[in-house]
Amino acid sequence: MQYDQLAQDALRSVVRKALERAAGPGGLPGAHHFYITFRTDDPACDIDESLTQSYPEEMTVVLEHQFWDLACDDEAWEVTLRFSGVPKYLRVPWRAVTRFHDPSVGFRLHFDYVRPDPGEAPRGGAAAATGNEGTVVSLDTFRKKD
Repeated sequence: MQYDQLAQDALRSVVRKALERAAGPGGLPGAHHFYITFRTDDPACDIDESLTQSYPEEMTVVLEHQFWDLACDDEAWEVTLRFSGVPKYLRVPWRAVTRFHDPSVGFRLHFDYVRPDPGEAPRGGAAAATGNEGTVVSLDTFRKKD
């Protein structure tokens, strides 16, 4: 029955619902903000090549004040964030999400990553999974500059 996988899929739907609410007209309510860690080497992950080079396996992004075009569908979530002042589009499949944290309420989830079948070839130059922890992107990158 693979109950562990069923449970992880159900918890990923919690992440999806949270992102759908954040994408709505009111945006993120109150002090809520999200740290989302995902596998950049997933074959369906669509991120700028410069980000893939900097984060070949995993990265964490923060959705707080400055994010644009947040949207979700059955397969993935997408958003535009600024990195060093330059807007970058990200599209991340749900299966690539490995951690979700909303520190404003102490809520966190951790997911196992299961590499898809080899029939789905990785993006050019993507590194194979090694199990190393990713790097957290500095929150300063996303703060509003006055």
